[in-house]
Amino acid sequence: MFKIKKNIKIFKKKIKKCKDIESINNIKLLYLSKNGYINKLKKKLKESPENLKPNLGKNFNFIKKYIIKKINFIQKKINKKKSLNINNNEIDIFLPSKNYFSIGNKHPITIILNKIEHFFEKIGFNFFYGPEIEKTNYNFKLLNIGKNHPSYNIKNTFWINKKLLLRTQTSPIQIRYMKNKKPPIKIITSGCVFRKDNDNTHTPMFHQVEGFWVDKKINFTHLKYIIKKFIYFLFKNKKKIKFIPAYFPFTEPSAEVNIKNTNNKWLEILGCGMIHPKILKNVNINYKKYSGFAFGMGIERLTMLKFNITDIKILYKNNIRILKQF
Repeated sequence: MFKIKKNIKIFKKKIKKCKDIESINNIKLLYLSKNGYINKLKKKLKESPENLKPNLGKNFNFIKKYIIKKINFIQKKINKKKSLNINNNEIDIFLPSKNYFSIGNKHPITIILNKIEHFFEKIGFNFFYGPEIEKTNYNFKLLNIGKNHPSYNIKNTFWINKKLLLRTQTSPIQIRYMKNKKPPIKIITSGCVFRKDNDNTHTPMFHQVEGFWVDKKINFTHLKYIIKKFIYFLFKNKKKIKFIPAYFPFTEPSAEVNIKNTNNKWLEILGCGMIHPKILKNVNINYKKYSGFAFGMGIERLTMLKFNITDIKILYKNNIRILKQF
């Protein structure tokens, strides 16, 4: 009476042609709606003789379950295909996440950079950033770096042309900022710098943080106090620190700051000093009225010291097993 085989064969042909939501909705109307095929069968079942109802009821339940199951399966398949961006290059942002990938974590360099910026922001330093492709004047001349300096050599620096290069330090930002602003100036900056250097503790590209403070009556005592507080903050203990006299063209007097590591050896972690009067003069700041200090540090070196890393290249290999440790 219900012609199961024939009707299922017709249904299979129809459902096989369903390729989108519209076609599956049409099948639903045809088979599952108020006036659809399943309800028509139900009416026939009620009108059938009592002695046939048990057998017809089994057939009806079989057809109904089969059709509903098949329609749901095809509908899920179409929805999945759409969500995977196969048909129309659209992404459904409302679909739930499958959590195929674990949530990532911050890179150790980012962790240290955030700590540095947090410390200096808390003591009143403002943020300012400059370009990585720098003009020769900003990178050398206005910083009191002469043409006989090693960084001028093509073997040490990435030159683009005679007037442009990849900056060798973040110090040009001092010039860029002080040319347009007047004291008091209290700036912290960070970014990539580039030098032709490559071994276990150096890479051709690395990150630096630079800070400078220009105001009336700023002296070396202010510099030493801030550097000590910063080192104690970063390493969470009172490490032994010493300031060793050094030479930098843009500061006078200048010093390298060393700390004692876990092997009881002294390691240089940053350079600093009082901004050279010539630098202030180059940016039209009265060096008789104002003074300032500056410091610069490599973030990779601090990261290696903080996390006991011996090879700088580990920081750039993107080894998930290593990065998950931080």
